[in-house]
Amino acid sequence: MIDSGKQSLIQFRKRWQLLEFLSIVLYALGPALLSYLLKSDLGLSLFLFLSLAAALILFKKPWRLTLEKVSSYIDQKFNGVEYSTGLLLRPIEELSSMGMLQRYKISEVLNENIKKIKPLVNVKMAFMVLLMFGFLSFLSYQFSLHKLFEPATNNIENQQSLRFQPLDSAHVKTTPPALLFQKLSIYHPSYTKLAKTVTSDMNIRALEGSKLIWELQFDTLIQEASIEILENDYPLTKQGTTYSKQLSFSETGFYNFKFKAMDGASYISDLYAMEVLQDESPSIEIQGLQQFSSFGFSQAKVLNFMVALSDDYGVEDSFIIATVTKGEGESVKFREERLTFDDIVTSGTKKQVLSKKIDLDQMGMEAGDELYFYVVAIDNKRPKANISRSETYFAVIKDTVTNQFAVEGTMGADLMPAYFRSQRQLIIDTEKLIADQNKLSKEKFNFTSNELGYDQKALRIKYGEFMGDEVVAAGEAPEETRDAGDATNSDLLKDYTHDHDGDNEHNLVEHDHKEAEGEKEEDPLESYLHNHDDPEESTLFTASLKSKLRQAMDEMWNAELYLRLYTPKKSLPYQYRALTLIQEIKNSARIYVHRIGFDPPPIKEDKRLSGTLDEVVSYSKLEDIAQPQALPFIKKAVERLERVITKASILTAEDRELLLKAGNELAVLAIQEPGKYLNTLQLLKNSSERSETSKLALEKLQRGLLAAIPKTKPRPRKTNASLSKLNELLLQELE
Repeated sequence: MIDSGKQSLIQFRKRWQLLEFLSIVLYALGPALLSYLLKSDLGLSLFLFLSLAAALILFKKPWRLTLEKVSSYIDQKFNGVEYSTGLLLRPIEELSSMGMLQRYKISEVLNENIKKIKPLVNVKMAFMVLLMFGFLSFLSYQFSLHKLFEPATNNIENQQSLRFQPLDSAHVKTTPPALLFQKLSIYHPSYTKLAKTVTSDMNIRALEGSKLIWELQFDTLIQEASIEILENDYPLTKQGTTYSKQLSFSETGFYNFKFKAMDGASYISDLYAMEVLQDESPSIEIQGLQQFSSFGFSQAKVLNFMVALSDDYGVEDSFIIATVTKGEGESVKFREERLTFDDIVTSGTKKQVLSKKIDLDQMGMEAGDELYFYVVAIDNKRPKANISRSETYFAVIKDTVTNQFAVEGTMGADLMPAYFRSQRQLIIDTEKLIADQNKLSKEKFNFTSNELGYDQKALRIKYGEFMGDEVVAAGEAPEETRDAGDATNSDLLKDYTHDHDGDNEHNLVEHDHKEAEGEKEEDPLESYLHNHDDPEESTLFTASLKSKLRQAMDEMWNAELYLRLYTPKKSLPYQYRALTLIQEIKNSARIYVHRIGFDPPPIKEDKRLSGTLDEVVSYSKLEDIAQPQALPFIKKAVERLERVITKASILTAEDRELLLKAGNELAVLAIQEPGKYLNTLQLLKNSSERSETSKLALEKLQRGLLAAIPKTKPRPRKTNASLSKLNELLLQELE
């Protein structure tokens, strides 16, 4: 028990040292993690971690933590030991009886409270530093900041040294100036946030608008050097022993280097490709929404959807263009609005998802209005941004109340009734009643059928008004309230049928046969008057429509009958026939515009069928349209090379000019397929620049040009040929 206090001090010291090493690891791990994300170099990050850890260990020196320092720290931080922890470190022989009692007391206090005492190590601060560096690492990865710290020297790849060849064969044996250094620096547009690329490979593949800087260094002085890009020469600027040139990259093609030595010899390099990469437009994907949406008047008219945006270098802005239409026909009105997303558009982010909620009621839309909208996305390209738009989406609020009318051609007013579609609605309701018959009780079914019969009666009476029929006044007692005694003796179907033969019997009177035998006096104004007292004349329709409308009303009578008898299935055929007649009446009242045709001039009868064509002048034109020849200069170059190779002559200035034009045609093909035509283009370039070219090089050049000429499509046709006697005998033997 006496040594237990000292063991507590030893354990506390070990805990103190362990926390010191832990804080050192946390302090060194943060910068190492950030260095790895910025440089992508594991070795460098590990070296930085070990270096920082070693430096902190040497600075804090945890191994020098002694028990005396621990005892002094506990005396200052914990009052329960009464500044007596030093007794635990002294030998027992040196302590008095009072000192031994105090040591025993301190040992018990330390054993109980040693875990509550915290060493003088701020582990929380080390952990906060690690979190700070972790957050910086996340920001650098999210916003591509790590690319700004990429060393340009690490991008050197595909080491290819420039090769120069003399233009004059007289300088073939002369040792040309040696190239000591070559470098191509590509500065990408600032909006891409890409670090510059440094390489020794002269083949260029970069974004449009990039800045290119070439640097060449020779072992000896030269007179001049230049870059030849698409027949344009750009001289290199001399800076000491280095020659450089800066150009903006905007066109796909090929280029080469040329220089002139101090002895006057000219040298030319191989061809190198220049490929321009285009900045792609933003991609827009609308999620969670159909292209066409419709809402009822009582539904919640809300559109909720998500929009996923992506771009190769970052989206700058995005919004919604919405157009609301009100009305129809010539009275339609448009209102365009620009809507923002519910989320904030983060400028420069390559991928982001935005949400939007469109409330049609808040946009002031009513029944029958339509909404057209699409999403627009703009990237961060400079100076002119790429703009993309999505497909158009539609939202419609259904309008269930619509009026359709037609105007009779001979009348200047709309006299067509507004109930033409009511018969169709009756058919729909009747079919629904028939379909739900098994689900409804007998009382409910009969009640609904009787209500439909009443609606059919109301429709028939309305059409009767347009036919000139009398309407029963509101105070007149209907036929249903007649005396019960009379009703018992009447036919049960009398109230539901239309008796064409007996309805008008009470109006019949006896005719005076004598008066009928005499001639009736003719009224001279009868043909000019419209007699409204005659029911057959008191109609708003012409005589051609009265018969059809009367037939439709008859069908309505029968339809109403079977609806009142609770047999809607038997009523449907009559309703369909009534609807067909109503549609025919509506179509017959439309206005049709006659087609205006060509009225030929009158024919003179004296010259008709005479066959005289003296005054008739005919026109004919014959024109040969020649199809443009493909690759004309390459074909001429192949023909000219054949003559040069056959006669073993040299290329003239005209031949080199022809080869230069053929090279322009071949360059177009080489851009599309550089691996197939680049060597031929290089030979063509050398042959057009040099004064003398070997026969072997010309033959190789001719084969390459022939391979570039497309094969002609076969055009079989019939030709006339003479057949000799020998050929006839051969054909007979073959048969």
